[in-house]
Amino acid sequence: MPSPYAENTLDLTLKELKNNFTSSLSSLYPSEEIQSFFNIFSEKYLNISRIEIALNPERVISEEVSEKYQKALLRLKNHEPVQYIIGETEFFGLPFKVNKHTLIPRPETEELVDWILSEKTINTILDIGTGSGCIAISLAKDLPDSKISALDISDEALKIAHENAEMNKVEVDFFQADILNTKTLPKKYDIIVSNPPYVRELEKKQMQRNVLKFEPNSALYVNDNDPLLFYRVISQLAKKLLQPNGKLFFEINEYLADKLIQLLRREGFQNIQVKKDIFGKDRMIKCSLNETAR
Repeated sequence: MPSPYAENTLDLTLKELKNNFTSSLSSLYPSEEIQSFFNIFSEKYLNISRIEIALNPERVISEEVSEKYQKALLRLKNHEPVQYIIGETEFFGLPFKVNKHTLIPRPETEELVDWILSEKTINTILDIGTGSGCIAISLAKDLPDSKISALDISDEALKIAHENAEMNKVEVDFFQADILNTKTLPKKYDIIVSNPPYVRELEKKQMQRNVLKFEPNSALYVNDNDPLLFYRVISQLAKKLLQPNGKLFFEINEYLADKLIQLLRREGFQNIQVKKDIFGKDRMIKCSLNETAR
């Protein structure tokens, strides 16, 4: 069978393109996921919806567009995340640019943002390890009168975060810092939030291949011997940076909730609440500082 992406690509119909796309990936991905990929690329490259794909199967596809699908296929065969291929994703109803320097935002992190927004009075927020800026920008969009700051160790990630803030028309004060070597900051905050690295090396075997191969290791993994390193450092810093009655929010490793509770108690935090995500996993935690612990 000749390649669908040979010199006759100009004659491909949308139906043929879809059939070839599906058969090329059938041994690598479930059919529902392949369908989702095709819909995503069709919206990106052809600006058409899933319904329009079904209604216009005989639409002729240009060679230029067919080549875009071919390049996407090759990257999918290499198990690259679709979000990196198209360079964007959606989080909390907002568009975000992503690349190899940023984690792909997860739905469970949206739940963390929603939990923060349930707080009554929020004037200042610090997001530690912002990556694409998804937490800080989503909060800024819903809290236009609040002052939002966000830091990351990666200059490349901060470039993307700046672009995302501009794209979503919000103001966030982004700055570069290595949280493991930050002793204090000039401001104080009502809320400090972080989704730090929390996947232990021993859990790598549970990770999907596209995550292991493409997403930034420094934003994902921690040493098995000290898996709560970032939580300990951030909680100690939060004791200096939280306003009276301020709150500390974390996304957490589902297997380490009990140990993290013990750590936070040792550091002088109280009113500790663990919240499950939509999958029933212990995924986020919030607490406040006992003023005598400062």
